[in-house]
Amino acid sequence: MYKAVAVVGCGTIGASWSALFLAHGIDVQATDPSAEAEQYLRRYIEKALPQLAQLGLSGRGRLTFTTDLTTALKGAEFVQENAPEKEALKRELLARIDDLLPADVIVAGSTSSLLRSRLVTDCRHPDRHITAHPFNPPHLIPLVEIVGATEEITARAAEFYHAVGRQPVVLRREMPGHIANRLASALWREAVYLVEQGVASVADIDAAMTYGPGLRWAVVGPHMAYHLGGGEGGIRHYLDHLGPSQVRRWESLGTPRFDDAAKEALVQGIEEEAAGRSIPELEAQRDALLLRLLKAKQEAKAS
Repeated sequence: MYKAVAVVGCGTIGASWSALFLAHGIDVQATDPSAEAEQYLRRYIEKALPQLAQLGLSGRGRLTFTTDLTTALKGAEFVQENAPEKEALKRELLARIDDLLPADVIVAGSTSSLLRSRLVTDCRHPDRHITAHPFNPPHLIPLVEIVGATEEITARAAEFYHAVGRQPVVLRREMPGHIANRLASALWREAVYLVEQGVASVADIDAAMTYGPGLRWAVVGPHMAYHLGGGEGGIRHYLDHLGPSQVRRWESLGTPRFDDAAKEALVQGIEEEAAGRSIPELEAQRDALLLRLLKAKQEAKAS
């Protein structure tokens, strides 16, 4: 376990990472070019630490904040970078970080769609840079998708994320959107298509997901779900007997027109589903349910 981690970029993702590290007793050296970021960071951590305490994490690392990158990186054993999703900005930032650190310190960058190979082009030590993409909010959702150049670096990073209770998955080769965002995008494309085609309301499509496959996918992934769907014969039986029905559904999946009419239908549908609840209220409800689900999975794992 590292004792000091530098968190570069203190928006939602950086603040959430900071809370997780602090709750594991790790000192966080946070930095952001905006002086106003410190207030947001501390407010977020103040909200997140009680959530993590519900999961049994009561460590209290020391938090420091500075707008100076060099100061934040001094003595850091691991770097979690969370700058905005702009390739030129991240390339320049990662090159600066690379020049300021000993060559053996891992730099983990958060990006949902950019390619690691392009981001590290200007770095003198590109192999020590990995993509470590979390799902929001990373202090609660365990997934971390890792893309690296060497097995040694990705293994070291995976070991660290395991130590702070995350579930790392390692991509064998880089891919735009990694794994989870590609799966999520495929699902949302069809959800938008169903709205556009007038098949159902936004709220009913969301309900179909959360009260149907969403419950199952929180326990088993899509491949394992169909393995269990094959009964005693498992996935082989499913593929032999029901595989053709999947192909027919694949062929009927649509590509929505993402025009103004489709956008307006989505906006109006979400407004109806939110029913006047603010973003903070919706986030609080989401996080409360996530905590219950995480505690249930903890208990199941321990039994």
